[in-house]
Amino acid sequence: MEIQTPDGMTQHLTGVGSSMTSLTRPLSLLDLATVRDGESIAEGIARSVRLAQTADTLGYRRLWFAEHHNMPHVASSATSLLIQHIASQTQNLRVGAGGIMLPNHSPLVIAEQFGTLETLYPDRIDLGLGRAPGTDAVTMRALRRDGTEADRFSSDVMELHGYLTGRSRVPGVNAYPGWRTEVPLFILGSSLFGAQLAAELGLPYSFASHFAPQMLHEASRVYRENFNAAGSLNGPEAKPHFIAAANVIVHDDAEFAREQLRQAENTWIKRMLGRNRELTDDDVEQLRDHPAGQQVLAMLAKTTAGSPDEVTTWLEDFANSVSADELILVNMAPEEAVQHRTLQLLAPQSS
Repeated sequence: MEIQTPDGMTQHLTGVGSSMTSLTRPLSLLDLATVRDGESIAEGIARSVRLAQTADTLGYRRLWFAEHHNMPHVASSATSLLIQHIASQTQNLRVGAGGIMLPNHSPLVIAEQFGTLETLYPDRIDLGLGRAPGTDAVTMRALRRDGTEADRFSSDVMELHGYLTGRSRVPGVNAYPGWRTEVPLFILGSSLFGAQLAAELGLPYSFASHFAPQMLHEASRVYRENFNAAGSLNGPEAKPHFIAAANVIVHDDAEFAREQLRQAENTWIKRMLGRNRELTDDDVEQLRDHPAGQQVLAMLAKTTAGSPDEVTTWLEDFANSVSADELILVNMAPEEAVQHRTLQLLAPQSS
């Protein structure tokens, strides 16, 4: 396989075509749409397109983007627009939101946006829904939110579902496009609230264990034990579907993969703890052993880096430990070529 690098050069990636994973679960991807230091937003988005195209050829199930605001290193604030762009550049992947922060929007507008996407790219669009603002308190107010909108999250999800299925809960109001497009809904979360709501509504649930792993096992248990098939928005035949997230870096050279992970961890520390001051590389290294740095690294507890065999074994054990039906992976490698190699070495089927 060859990719076009930002400088216009063609880079050949070795080993493509041989599926080296023995994972028994479907694999999907969460792209954080990162914009690196010294990189323009356009360059960051172009890199996401190249990664999506690699994933598209390798059998990954879905690729999601998340709504964030006022973050200079994240390019997915206009989430539906980015989804449309990626869907237009790929052929097989399901592309969607992981997720849309529904309290920031009216259900009707989201139904219209994702109904349009589904109309343009039939059977390829997913809609994951979260109730957090996706930003800080000041930016939340700039979004015209006062913090109480999350209280109606459950009813907003049901209203949105009504628009997408042609069974509107608001008399005389329908979504065009959107009406009867049946865009599949997923509940997202990092606490027991999302698990309980997804179970109550009989919807698939995706847990954000890639950065908030503390409640993962309990959320999995609560979701499965309380799953309401009889009352599912997807009908009485619905079954629980639990998606767990993990961070990965894979390379033929296991030690190199671990070096890449350390760089990625340092970047995470720098961005989490350096918001109000400029941190040098030496500062970051010292913070790794500081309680604040340790707290940041604990957010990345569900992370694996190494050889294909090492990472595959870790992911299989991880999936078994929480009875995951599907894994969604965050590709943490700092170098683009290593990100592509990670996708190749974990490819769920031969390309």
